Order: sequence, then structure tokens, then C-alpha cells
Amino acid sequence: MANNRAAKSGLAAEAQRKINSKYSEELAEECLLWIRQITGEPENTSGDMDNFFEVLKDGTLLCKLVNTIKPGMVKKVNSSKMAFKCMENINAFLEAARELGVPAQETFQTVDLWERQNLNSVVICLQSLGRKAHNYGKPSIGPKEAEKNVRNFTEEQLRAGQGVISLQYGSNKGANQSGINFGNTRHM
Repeated sequence: MANNRAAKSGLAAEAQRKINSKYSEELAEECLLWIRQITGEPENTSGDMDNFFEVLKDGTLLCKLVNTIKPGMVKKVNSSKMAFKCMENINAFLEAARELGVPAQETFQTVDLWERQNLNSVVICLQSLGRKAHNYGKPSIGPKEAEKNVRNFTEEQLRAGQGVISLQYGSNKGANQSGINFGNTRHM
């Protein structure tokens, strides 16, 4: 691994392999290409895990991305490479992403990126943000989001729906549940 943490073993290693197996290099590359289309960075848009992590780990590019989509989203972007400053950047990006409409279940935890625990969730978040970008006049990625289809019914139409004959639902022709026993009966 590219980070300096101790290698995981046993169940932790197995869990990490399972998380990593969900990671898609194609989707990660699509995210990086989209980020470059909007911000002009990064130079290397390879979707392999090492590059994806290296490009995004300090959070500065993520902050630049949301500030390009909607200026002023992240007030202060830390250029320091100190751990807590980088995590502040990532956290600021996550708050901005939620403000831009990314649902909470499609965001990630700061440690997912900073400690490289779940890069797949970072890809999911960027894909979600990519679908919202068109709302702010920026290029978007992924499938187009569905639009709301609000229906307004008149009182007359609502009343007509209540006039359904109950026999249309089906009938059990007088059958009931008497005589049905579940489980073991009590022997006396």
C-alpha cells in the first residue's frame, strides 16, 4: 500500500479486500477526467487506486472542484500537508457536496479518503456530485437524473377511484381459517 500505516491482517485484511473489490477503475477515471474538465487538473487521470488516492488525498483539488462548480463554497482551502489540515479540506468538500445536493448516503467519511479505507465511496460521491453539476451550468457525468413528475388530480378523479367494487380484489368464497393449527399441538 502507498500509505505508511501498518498492513492489516486476518479479518481486517479480508474486509479491506472486499471493499477494494468494489472499486471501479473506469468510474474513478471518469471522475478524474470530469474534475479535469472543470478545474484543469489533474495531469494524470488514471483510475488506478494509487493515482486516484494521490491526486485527491489532501482535499485541495476537491475544494477547488466545488468552488469552481459554485464559487465561495469552501471559504478557506488549506495548502498545508499536515494531516488535520488535509482532513479539514476533505470535510469542507463533503459539507459543500451535501449543500450542492449530494444525498448523505452517497457521501463518504473523511477517513475513507485520508486513510484510504474506502476509495469506492469517494468515487460514488464524485459520481453523485457529477450528476448535480448540470444544475450549476457545469458539465455532468453519469446518467441524467430523473425529474419530478408531480400529478394533480381533481376531487372528481379522486372520488372515482374510491368507487372500486370490492369483489374486484378477489374473493375467498366463504373460506375461513378455522381448523388451522401451527406448530405442535398440546397433548393431554
